[in-house]
Amino acid sequence: MTNISAVDYADVQGIIRFGYARLTEASFLLLRIRDAAAARAWLATAPISTAVALTQAPATALQIAFTREGLEALKIADEVMAGFSAEFLSGMAGDDNRSRRLGDVGTNSPESWKWGGPGYVPHLVVMLYAQEGRLDSWAQTVKASDWDTAFEVLDSLPTSNLDGIEPFGFTDGISQPTIDWKREREIHGDQLEYGNVVALGEFLLGYPNEYGKYTDRPLLDETDAASSILPEAEDVPEKRDLGRNGSYLVFRQLQQDVSGFWRFINQQAQSNPQERQKLAASMVGRTQEGTPLVPICDAPIPGVNTREAPMNQFTYDADQSGARCAFGAHVRRANPRNADLPRGSNGLISRLLRTLGFGTKGYRDDVIASTRFHRLLRRGREYGPGLSPEDAIEMTGPDTSQHGIHFVCLNANISRQFEFLQGSWLMSTKFDGLTEESDSLLGNRQSISGCLRTDTFSLAGATGVRGRMVGLPQFVTVRGGAYFFLPGIRALKYLAADRG
Repeated sequence: MTNISAVDYADVQGIIRFGYARLTEASFLLLRIRDAAAARAWLATAPISTAVALTQAPATALQIAFTREGLEALKIADEVMAGFSAEFLSGMAGDDNRSRRLGDVGTNSPESWKWGGPGYVPHLVVMLYAQEGRLDSWAQTVKASDWDTAFEVLDSLPTSNLDGIEPFGFTDGISQPTIDWKREREIHGDQLEYGNVVALGEFLLGYPNEYGKYTDRPLLDETDAASSILPEAEDVPEKRDLGRNGSYLVFRQLQQDVSGFWRFINQQAQSNPQERQKLAASMVGRTQEGTPLVPICDAPIPGVNTREAPMNQFTYDADQSGARCAFGAHVRRANPRNADLPRGSNGLISRLLRTLGFGTKGYRDDVIASTRFHRLLRRGREYGPGLSPEDAIEMTGPDTSQHGIHFVCLNANISRQFEFLQGSWLMSTKFDGLTEESDSLLGNRQSISGCLRTDTFSLAGATGVRGRMVGLPQFVTVRGGAYFFLPGIRALKYLAADRG
């Protein structure tokens, strides 16, 4: 029988629970291991921040995650490595087919990346967070002892504090899943209504996911001398669980062409400020202030805190025709907010008919997978200076500043969560029955097999007749990326153990 236990927050890196939004300064250090013994010595004493709630907000935080190459540099045994997911072992840029699915072709190709491409894959990322004015001193504290002997800095990625506004000028971070930390969620068959509460095992390894199953991860025999420090696996108690309380961290550096975005929108709007705002909101699916283009629901959505996130209290059930929010709007692609069965399946008979494939069906019924199996926990940061739409439009030359997002997300299943969302919802030209268009913001506009055009955008239309923008430029370019394993605290101690 599975041993159900409470989450040991002291064994979880804090970024999963907190995100550190109040620590407004941050820097991401991409490192290569020079000396494995020195790296293990540094790891053994590194002041990693945990998910334990403190009575006083911390002034600083430190988080660490490893690529496959980094674990190999620490001399982790092959049989242990084999327990990690195929996507993690292959890497974000390790497979041409994966690059194609993720949209990493053309100018997004890994060969053009600053880091993460061939020959430039980091071994680990050290994530530093601090209150305003304290980042530099915190970095010096972290780099004490064996740092210079242990590591080579591949790149140092700074961040900006744009007060919750992403570089295109839209309020960001509004929609996040609510994690079932108390393990109260019971999953019995299909979920008939959209909810924001998601099983712990969708983000933390070693716990049941939305299927009620445990995601595969490295399980060690107790004959491994160093494994005694690891927690037991809930589903296989005779094994030690290297993955428990850890997660997979996806990191992508996304450079945004802010001036190009607003110049294009302004041209389409014929320099009309009101029309410009309307078109931009249509592409995003929210106004710049974060208000969704569909009405806020009267009935509460499970897991949505209406006091903290009132603008997250909506679904697309009342906009099935796309009259208010375009089917291809960025936020609708990234989170379709649907349940397991098409809308109108609440009754027992209706549910049975829909399950069996009978009953009245709309054109778009069943064309989008259920949202709850593909949620991401986002922990990214902006970089570069802010640039208002007005200043972006008035620029007379190229923008020499770099603007963008260090996209960071956490998930327990890279393939089913990040890669599915990126490939099937954002990059796909077939999302929700559409054709010839990929994501309005993130699309690379490259032709694909069977679809020569991917540079269009279908506007919402109250009368059912939709306008169409064509010739969308590429607004976002990938500059780097990698898949990391974010271990639990006890797993970190296992990784830091001397292996001779």
